[in-house]
This record gives sequence, C-alpha cells and structure tokens, in this order.
Amino acid sequence: MGTGHYFWALFYFASLCSASLANNAKINFREKEKKVLDQILGAGKYDARIRPSGINGTDGPAIVRINLFVRSIMTISDIKMEYSVQLTFREQWTDERLKFDDIQGRLKYLTLTEANRVWMPDLFFSNEKEGHFHNIIMPNVYIRIFPNGSVLYSIRISLTLACPMNLKLYPLDRQICSLRMASYGWTTNDLVFLWKEGDPVQVVKNLHLPRFTLEKFLTDYCNSKTNTGEYSCLKVDLLFKREFSYYLIQIYIPCCMLVIVSWVSFWLDQGAVPARVSLGVTTLLTMATQTSGINASLPPVSYTKAIDVWTGVCLTFVFGALLEFALVNYASRSDRAADMHKENLKKKRRDLEQASLDAASDLLDTDSNATFAMKPLVRHPGDPMAMEKLRQCEVHMQPPKRPNCCKTWLSKFPTSWLDIQCSRSKRIDVISRITFPLVFALFNLVYWSTYLFREEEDE
Repeated sequence: MGTGHYFWALFYFASLCSASLANNAKINFREKEKKVLDQILGAGKYDARIRPSGINGTDGPAIVRINLFVRSIMTISDIKMEYSVQLTFREQWTDERLKFDDIQGRLKYLTLTEANRVWMPDLFFSNEKEGHFHNIIMPNVYIRIFPNGSVLYSIRISLTLACPMNLKLYPLDRQICSLRMASYGWTTNDLVFLWKEGDPVQVVKNLHLPRFTLEKFLTDYCNSKTNTGEYSCLKVDLLFKREFSYYLIQIYIPCCMLVIVSWVSFWLDQGAVPARVSLGVTTLLTMATQTSGINASLPPVSYTKAIDVWTGVCLTFVFGALLEFALVNYASRSDRAADMHKENLKKKRRDLEQASLDAASDLLDTDSNATFAMKPLVRHPGDPMAMEKLRQCEVHMQPPKRPNCCKTWLSKFPTSWLDIQCSRSKRIDVISRITFPLVFALFNLVYWSTYLFREEEDE
C-alpha cells in the first residue's frame, strides 16, 4: 500500500515538471514575435504601397496623429533668417491589416527598425532648408506595432528651418518661427494629419538660448490648396523674445559714451586745435566702426530698424560736435580779424588826433609869437583870421561821441553768452554745452517711449 502511494506521488511530480517545461517553451516571446511578423508581413500578405483604410475600416482618409518633443534649439540666425532645431518626431496611425493576437496581453507590441516594411505617411517639412537623421551608434528610429493594428513611428532628426523675420523693432523685437509639416502626395481625401490630443508638443526643460527666450508655442493647421488638390498640413509657431541686455551692454551704452565723449571738445580751449580735431575725428571713426559692425550682423533689408535710428542719431551727434568745432574755429578767426581791424582803426584815429593836436599847437605858438601878446582870444566881427582860428579849434576840441545805449544795457548781464563783449566763438561753445545734452536727452525720451510702446502693442 505504501509502495503504491509512493509511485503515484512520483508520477504526479513528473507530470508537473513536464507541464512546467511545456509552459516555458510557450513563453519564448521572441520566437512568437518572429512568427507574428512573418504572419502579418509575409510575402503576399501585406503590401506597403497601399494606404490603410479610414476609421472603422471605411474608405475615408487615413488619420495620422502627430506629436513632437523639442530636444534643443541650437542657433537662430538673423542674417540667414533661419533656426536649427533637434527634435523627436512621432506619428501614429491605425492599419487594420497589422492586427495580431497578443497572447492574452503578454505580447504588448512588435518592434521594427525598417520603415519600408510597412506603409508610411509621405510627410515632409515644408520650410526645411537642411536636415539629417542620427545614426550613432545605431539609427535613432523605431516602429512599434500594437495588437489592435496601431502603428507608432518615432525618429530623432535635426533640421534647419527657414524663419522669415521682421526686424523693424530690432533689437526690441519678437520673432515667430514656424515648423510646418504637410503631405506631399496624398490629398485630404486619402490622408489627414491631426495633432495628438492632450499635449502634442513638448519642450525639454531648462531650454537655454544665447540671445533669445522661448516665450510660448502654438499649434495650428495650415491646409493648402493647389491645382492638384488640397493637402493636409500642421504647424507649430515658436514665439521667441530677443534678450535686450546683451544689446544694451554691447551697443547702446557704448554709443552713449561715444556721444558724451564728443562733447568734451566744447570745454576745451578754442586754441587747442589739435586736441579738439583729434577728439572729434576719433569719436567719429569709432562710431562709424560700431555702426558697420552692427550692420554686418544683420541682413540688408529695405526698411529702417530701431537700431538704425539709434546709431544714425548718435553718429549725427558726433558729427555735429566736429562741425561745431569747425564753426568755432571759423568764428574765432573772424573775431581775431575783426579785433585787429578795430585796433588798426583805433590806432589810426589816435594818430590822426595826435597829428591834429600837434598842428593846432604849432599854429597857436606861431601866431602868439607874431601878434599875440597874452591877450584873450576875442572874436572881432569881420576879422577873417579870427574866424579861421576859431574854426580850427572847434574841429579839434569836439566832445567824444555818446556811448551806444544797447551795448551799455547788454553789458550789464553777467552771463557770458549774452555778453555783447564776448566773442562769437566762445558763445557757440557755451550754447553747445547746453543744447547738445538737452537735444540728446529729448531724443532718448522719444526713442524709448516710441519703441517700447510699439513692442507692447506687438505683444
């Protein structure tokens, strides 16, 4: 009896072991995947040239849902008006010909690395300039086929895309760069692209750009109609705001400093010609070089940019300071010539007066020796000699001219630029010391209020 029980126990244990081995043989999923792939993609069973059916097997267009993951944005070029981006591109659709048995949920999906084995949407990037796939270490692409026939295609690509820019507010501007995806050959009757529901575009955290900030992004549709039909199109708009701090430090503050340095010539002596000329020419050349460097980093456009207004006005102020010295130098030479002319006239007048006084003295001395014996000069009626002597004395003893009332009144003002005795050259310098800073401050007020207000309007 005991021997029989022992025999049945061994038999039961052997049965369990054989069942376990059989189950282990069934759980060889890699072999099962191969069989499934051969079953659904075998020769004569699947034709990749034929598009999938519509929703629920109808003859409607195939629906392809798109989503993107932006990994990085490398450069945004103002000269070429383009930007470079690296992203993971995913598209998902349903192909009922690819349905398979998931072995009670144990086979979640099948994986392919050859895109030509299944039908693929003919999507292209309409604003692409350059692009390439990533093949290190292996091609960064995969295709997943799910049991219900859903297909997920994912690939990592790098693109250089066109980005038309409006630089009227540069560098206080915002730019919208688009990423457009469209069907090349299938019309909307056969293929429709839709954004994936939920979160169609993701951006990597801590995305840093050297001169821009990604403020936000918007998804939209951009279907296009041509002579051959209507084609499905998707787009995502990336809104970039230019970082102004870089331009404030590199452009605006140096230009202000150059303009202020050019005003130093107003405080130099009028006779310091080499110092004033060298200062004006140096600041003018430096400002011109700064302007050329700014324009070299921008495309040649037909409209005026905000930076053009700034550099143009600053260059005008520096050039105006140099012209002011030319005017001062001309006025100074004119003042010296006028002063020399006045001195010559005064000298001639003094010489004439001295000669007249000497002649009158000699005449009086000669007459007194002949006929005058210490008698007072009395005019006798009918005496021609006495009348002539009287006339000579009146001519040489005329009182001085009365002073100019206007000059006397203006000379009371202590301010040099109102002083009539102050030279014209000095007056020009004094006026320039006040006028140039005031006009430049007024320009700054108008400039910043105008462009900052326009920036807020665009926002």
